[in-house]
Amino acid sequence: MNPHLNQLQPYPFEKLRQLFAGQQPSTTYSPISLGIGEPKHSTPQFIKNVLAESLGGLAIYPTTAGSIALRTAIATWLGKRYGLPPINPETQVLPVNGSREALFALAQTIVDPAARALVMCPNPMYQIYEGAAYLAGAQPYFVGADPVRNFAPDYLGVPDAVWKRVQLLYACSPGNPTGNVMRLEDWDALFTLSDKYGFVIAADECYSEIYFGNKAPLGALEAAYRLGRHDYARLIAFSSLSKRSNVPGMRSGFVAGDATILKDFLRYRTYQGGAMSPSVQEASIAAWGDEQHVLENRHQYHEKFQQITPMLQKVLEVCLPDAGFYLWALIPAQYNISDTEFAYRLYAEYNVTVLPGSYLGRESSDGSGNPGCNRIRMALVADVDECREAANRIIAFCQSFNNCPL
Repeated sequence: MNPHLNQLQPYPFEKLRQLFAGQQPSTTYSPISLGIGEPKHSTPQFIKNVLAESLGGLAIYPTTAGSIALRTAIATWLGKRYGLPPINPETQVLPVNGSREALFALAQTIVDPAARALVMCPNPMYQIYEGAAYLAGAQPYFVGADPVRNFAPDYLGVPDAVWKRVQLLYACSPGNPTGNVMRLEDWDALFTLSDKYGFVIAADECYSEIYFGNKAPLGALEAAYRLGRHDYARLIAFSSLSKRSNVPGMRSGFVAGDATILKDFLRYRTYQGGAMSPSVQEASIAAWGDEQHVLENRHQYHEKFQQITPMLQKVLEVCLPDAGFYLWALIPAQYNISDTEFAYRLYAEYNVTVLPGSYLGRESSDGSGNPGCNRIRMALVADVDECREAANRIIAFCQSFNNCPL
């Protein structure tokens, strides 16, 4: 067996299942889950129609590179969304079966395990980054999110000796679970480090279309272009239709950026077998070409966050994120309860599921501890009424603590 498999931690939801094992929640309440970041809004009908009308594509072997029509649709969307000059659909765009498998596969393409490679990850994080590092024969290096800096990782505090071993860096903006968005100066600092040490930046942007207010999150390719990096050197951006268009089951996304890296990535994926169904490609073309359903989707999230955040601020330390559909809440110290016990008791007593923050974090590589400890992640993916009901139960649960402010 591959010895690196033994380095993998259980997925957060498996840890949650183990935490709840044998515990029957209160039958007084119907179950509400804020634990898994799975979109619950309806899939737009026009996407389903195109998918159904394209089932003839099931009789065709798909090419790994995807159709030129899909790559052109993605390139067009990138240009409109980020104000970029024309992206070459032949060399700078590649469709993938959701951003998750591509985030994992890129490490297998980039990492040279013989070089004692490091893969740098934000902390807390999407656990795929860690698994991709281990199974590529590298070691992950965790850089903690700093609440004082809007949860931005402190890359400038990483020692030179560490940077010399870094081959791949995962950046997540908007962040999961923190919801922070990287600024132009953040990207500038990362690009400068990449120039100095030669590592590749994998920019995970799957939450980019869920934001609050009129200012869309800055994208990695956009930042690069604004900083004069028109070839997107050592930069690959990842995006997906799952959250944007409420089609997680389609497994449709893309990677875009440095043409040289994408050429090698395509070669790897040709052997991996990661080709998108022609039927899904047609439905994806339709989805990338329409923005009205994205506006409507964003409005639903905006309504929920505007209502739920002030409610929970009465009992938890939480604020509106820059973007995404998570609330990253700190449990007040006076409650004297860990994030795992909070999640366990909330489930047992009120039948509401949240994810302990420590499950999404690791001990930071600088020894500063797990930045997810004493936090919980809440995914506001259900409808507004169900989210309000969950918030009311969380408030009632917190009121059971002697030092609750209510």
